[in-house]
Amino acid sequence: MLTGGAGGRAATRAFTDLFDITRLDPPPMAGRTDRWIFAEMARRHGVAADADTHARLRDRYLVHLAREIAVAAPAKRILPGVRPLLDRLSARSDVHLALLTGNAAAGARIKLEHFDLWRYFSGGGFGDASLERTTVFHDAIQAVARATGVAFPPHDTVIVGDTPMDVAVAVETGARSVAVATGGYAVEDLQRTGADAVLEDLSDLTQALTALGIAAST
Repeated sequence: MLTGGAGGRAATRAFTDLFDITRLDPPPMAGRTDRWIFAEMARRHGVAADADTHARLRDRYLVHLAREIAVAAPAKRILPGVRPLLDRLSARSDVHLALLTGNAAAGARIKLEHFDLWRYFSGGGFGDASLERTTVFHDAIQAVARATGVAFPPHDTVIVGDTPMDVAVAVETGARSVAVATGGYAVEDLQRTGADAVLEDLSDLTQALTALGIAAST
């Protein structure tokens, strides 16, 4: 999904609210955890990046995000094929959907509920506590095990993402990866990351299922 820049605006406004800094030097956000983004913003502006600062930034960010997600924007939409694919996967007993996201759990819920996508996921790993996505990956695996009673090894897991950092998590953990060029990276960029499959988007359901290692007819 594309939020029309709601997350970036909310993070910037949270920082200016708390620290009265008007000339911000925002870090790159794609593929990063909220914890890392807030810590890097603090470091760049000489603010202590401690637990209290993070909690204050997160809480203020969530207030702004709830407002910003409702702002109309030409680019704000669910990306092609996402809902049909989630509908197909959620109907299967041998597939378990989980979130692996750098967003704080509450932030992910705000964004996904706006697009009526939250209901597809029973839990996941979130960017509240960790700077690194690999830790979030293991959090997601554990969340699935708690929700289903089934322990999934990394090699039975497929990460779907749109940045080289998403693919890097799969490479480091032993998961498979499907990279989708609907973010800021072209197909050619993603093909150089070592992803197991690279797609323009998810609009072709059969192609998407094949990339995930699932037969379209089952």
